[in-house]
Amino acid sequence: MDENQTVICRCEEITLKEIKETVERFQCSAREVKLRTRAGMGPCGGRTCRCTIDRIVEQLGGRPISNEVSLSYRPPVRPVTFGVLGGELK
Repeated sequence: MDENQTVICRCEEITLKEIKETVERFQCSAREVKLRTRAGMGPCGGRTCRCTIDRIVEQLGGRPISNEVSLSYRPPVRPVTFGVLGGELK
């Protein structure tokens, strides 16, 4: 498969090419890749792609994570009505 079409973040449809271009252009860390491309910000919260993104950035010589805030996992969120929260609807 062509690396231009290899999807790393399935939720946001971010390809390996996009991540590589971002790291090479901005010499950024994995956290910055996330902020610039939205990789890892989809419904899974980075559970499926975070480690892969970290490895790609490390291999390309991007900045190591130092004192910056590390990436965090977020639980999937779904809208809920007040009725459900109050126990009136099931």
